[in-house]
Amino acid sequence: MKTLYLDCFAGIAGDMFIGAVLNLVPNKNILAEGIRKIRALDPNEYELVIERATKNGLAGINFDVKLHHHHEHDSSRLAAPPAGAGGESHHHHHRHLADIEAMITSSDLSERVKREVLRAFSILAEAEAHVHGTTPDQIHFHEVGAVDSIIDIAGAFILMEALGWPRVLCSNINTGSGTVECAHGVLPVPAPATEFLLRGLPVFASGSPMERTTPTGALLVKILADGFSAIPNGKIVASGLGFGNRESDDMPNALRALLIDTSTDSEINGLVREKVSLLECNVDDMNPQDYEVVIERLFTAEALDVWTENINMKKGRPGVKLCCLSKPEDVLRHSEIILRHTTSQGVRFSEFDRLRLKWKIEETETPLGKVRMKTTELNGETLREIPEYEDLKKIAAFHNISMFEARKIIFS
Repeated sequence: MKTLYLDCFAGIAGDMFIGAVLNLVPNKNILAEGIRKIRALDPNEYELVIERATKNGLAGINFDVKLHHHHEHDSSRLAAPPAGAGGESHHHHHRHLADIEAMITSSDLSERVKREVLRAFSILAEAEAHVHGTTPDQIHFHEVGAVDSIIDIAGAFILMEALGWPRVLCSNINTGSGTVECAHGVLPVPAPATEFLLRGLPVFASGSPMERTTPTGALLVKILADGFSAIPNGKIVASGLGFGNRESDDMPNALRALLIDTSTDSEINGLVREKVSLLECNVDDMNPQDYEVVIERLFTAEALDVWTENINMKKGRPGVKLCCLSKPEDVLRHSEIILRHTTSQGVRFSEFDRLRLKWKIEETETPLGKVRMKTTELNGETLREIPEYEDLKKIAAFHNISMFEARKIIFS
């Protein structure tokens, strides 16, 4: 499995993301080719600038969008309040959410890229509407800012597709501090729309005062990140820095992207060594029937294992310990599921090393039809083959035989 790790040590913005990920794709022209598929964007209106650059002694890629009139690439200025809401007067040309949706829908982008871009603009409009106290359909985007944001957001998903849609993990996000000057005056960092988009995500502020994370950067993390963690186990395949357009003496205005092969965990005598986290909570006031719901939700959210243990709590009360084995990057989202769907007030967690067998799941033709088989091996030796439970249950029901009979026939 390939994992894209976003190291937001100095924040994240749309241009920083594009620049960082461009380091990871062999064909830099794929971005321009993809943007040209948005036929409603006039190619004479903009120019994509991709150049090698150096900041604070580090080499990376500087990505910018140059338009045919004076413009500083800065997607933090892309939205405006509705007419009459104290922003710019309504006679300026703007694009509403519906206009952008029509541009993307009519484009020649792949269906998945279209879907992700439309979802991104919908979430962005919701954030701006929340800030301005209105509805998403009333939000309009400055003509210039809309071109920037369309290119940044569509470009991000074009590059994700070029990478094969890897899993995305992210570090904690440096928001920056101080104030930022935008279309609505001087505002605190993070700017209101950025702060709304970052809700529920792990953040910190470091470095000299400046805006380090923009709304577009926060939006990309919110949509793309499958989890937040330190750099995961695996082998680094490629890396790169993407630069923003601001200067800072104490740290580069840059985003680091790492492409990691997480399918090649470290091995010890043929066993896979990996990090896992154990989440636990003690419960004594919950309807036992409700555990099925939380267990099902945790498995749907890719928990490695979930189980319950009977325990005795204070004053001799019988209770249940709910246990969930997770990947370290999934601790936050699995904790949220537990806290939402149990009566527990908190979750404790610990990180462990574990050794496990190598395994693979492959669809196999059997006398009863196709069944997914999990094969485990040690040092190249196959130890056992086990049919996936749901496949076995389905095929046993189809043939009106017992699970035992189904297993016997499959291995005959």
